[in-house]
Amino acid sequence: MAQNQEYPSVNKLSEPLVRSLKENLDSLRLSVSRLENGTSIVDAGINSLGGLEAGCRIAEICMGGLGNVTLRATTNLLDNWSWYVDVHTSHSVIACLASQYAGWKLSSRDFNALGSGPGRAMGSKEPLFDELEYKDRTDTACLVIESDTLPPVEIAEDIAKQCGISASRLTLIMTPTTSLTGCVQIVSRVLETALHKVHALEFDVMNVTDGAGSAPLCPPSPDFMTAMGRTNDAILFAGQVHLYVDADDSDTEQLANQLPSSTSKDYGKPFSEIFKDVNYDFYKIDPLLFSPAKVSVTSVKTGKTFHAGKLDKDLMDKSFSS
Repeated sequence: MAQNQEYPSVNKLSEPLVRSLKENLDSLRLSVSRLENGTSIVDAGINSLGGLEAGCRIAEICMGGLGNVTLRATTNLLDNWSWYVDVHTSHSVIACLASQYAGWKLSSRDFNALGSGPGRAMGSKEPLFDELEYKDRTDTACLVIESDTLPPVEIAEDIAKQCGISASRLTLIMTPTTSLTGCVQIVSRVLETALHKVHALEFDVMNVTDGAGSAPLCPPSPDFMTAMGRTNDAILFAGQVHLYVDADDSDTEQLANQLPSSTSKDYGKPFSEIFKDVNYDFYKIDPLLFSPAKVSVTSVKTGKTFHAGKLDKDLMDKSFSS
C-alpha cells in the first residue's frame, strides 16, 4: 500500500492536532518546553497534571489524525466502571498499525521507552512498514512516548535523523502510564490491539475495511506495575471491537473465533500477576493474549456477522480495585 491520495500523510493530518494541543496548554493542564536542539517536549503527566481531555486528544494524534476518540458513560455493562473510551477509524490499518502501535524502541543511556504515533511512519525501521508498503514523508513529525522521565537530547536527535527532519521540527509528547492522560491514550488502543492480533494470526490486514472499539476507563495508579496492569486489563477483560472485513464467511468466522483474549493460554488472571509469574520478562507472555475481550466481525461481502468472546466483570473488578 504505497502512500497515495487514499492514504495521506499521517504527520500532516496530525500536525494541526499537535498545534492545537500546544495552543491550549492551560485548559488541558499541559506544559511545553524545548530541548537544546529545538525539539518540543509536551509534558502530559510527568510534572503537569493532564487529564481526560488531553488523553483523548493525544490518542487522536497517536492515530495520525485518522481516528476519533471520545468518552461515554454506560451503566449496563460493568457494575462499577461506567465510563468507556470509544474509538473508531475508517483507515484502521494506517491509523492503528502504521501510527498508533507502540513499535519504535527508543534507547539511550538510562532512557528506554517505546514510541508510537505518526512519527513512526517516517523514521521507524520496523519490518511492519515493508509489509504495509507505507512510509510517510513530510517536514514535521510527532511521536508519543510512554515514559515518566523526560527524554535526553540524543533521543530527539536520533529520532529526527531517522525521520529526515530538523530536530526543531520534531514534537515529543510524554504520557506516563501512571497518569490519567496515559490511561486514556493506552486504553484507546483497544482497536489497535485487535488489528495487531489480526496481523499476528496471518489474516491479511489489508482486508480490514473499517473498525470501532471500546474499553472501560481504568483508574490511574501511582505505582507503575499496577497502572500498566490496569490499562492492559481494561482491554483484555472488557474491551469490545467490531471489525468489517472483505472476506468470505468461513474466513470471517475463523477470525472472529481466534481474536478474543480468552483464546490465549495465559488468559485468566490480571496482567500484573501474569507479568510477575514470568519474572517480568514481557517476551515470555503469549503474544496472542493482547487483544479485546469480545469481538464482532462482519463480512462486507455477505453482510453476515460473527461474535466471539465475553466480558469478565470479576477479573475487571479484581484488577481495577487492587
